[in-house]
Amino acid sequence: MSKFVSIAIDGPAGAGKSTMARACAKELGYLYVDTGAIYRTVGYYMRLMGVGPKDKDGIARLIDEVNIDIRYEDGVQHMILNGTDVTGEIRTPEMSKYASGVSAQKCVRDFLLDMQRAFARKHNVVMDGRDIGTVVLPKAQVKIFLTASPEERAKRRFEELTEKGEKASYEKVLQDMKQRDKQDSERTIAPLKQAADAVLLDTSDDTVKQSVDAILAIVRRKLG
Repeated sequence: MSKFVSIAIDGPAGAGKSTMARACAKELGYLYVDTGAIYRTVGYYMRLMGVGPKDKDGIARLIDEVNIDIRYEDGVQHMILNGTDVTGEIRTPEMSKYASGVSAQKCVRDFLLDMQRAFARKHNVVMDGRDIGTVVLPKAQVKIFLTASPEERAKRRFEELTEKGEKASYEKVLQDMKQRDKQDSERTIAPLKQAADAVLLDTSDDTVKQSVDAILAIVRRKLG
């Protein structure tokens, strides 16, 4: 039995997993691992190489060229791709689509699985993604499935993009969100789904603080 504690937070795109998982990790003094950023980094490399997110053969051919390192600066996770910090470059809607596509490829998931599990073996972690509680950390002491309505998630993502100064329309963001949900939940490899022993938390009507408080309450209840 590991002496370290793993908290798995899964859920659809735009549910606020990263924001809330990061806040919880800070409160608990745990390491936050944003697995979506890891897949975005793989997607970013494939795009640089001119390989599409659904090009299974192309991705399999290049995956061993990907060297990913995760560094933390003031508690912020930085993604290092082949020696270059790409943290800013991977946070675009296009990279979100690439991440969804490449993460459906078995060779990519196999490539990154050991890396993610190694973090949990060496640290107390809060890890968020699509299949953390079902595949990556099936023995996590705490599992939470975080969700919100597609409309609320699209509203949050739209506001996030607008704040960054990016041009976006709510209708397009909502359309992309629903497409991403379909893609993530219907994929053959590690689809998005709630683990049987995960606590379902719908944050549609909650502020970020209320949601974080609710997650922390679940964690404390589970860990006693």
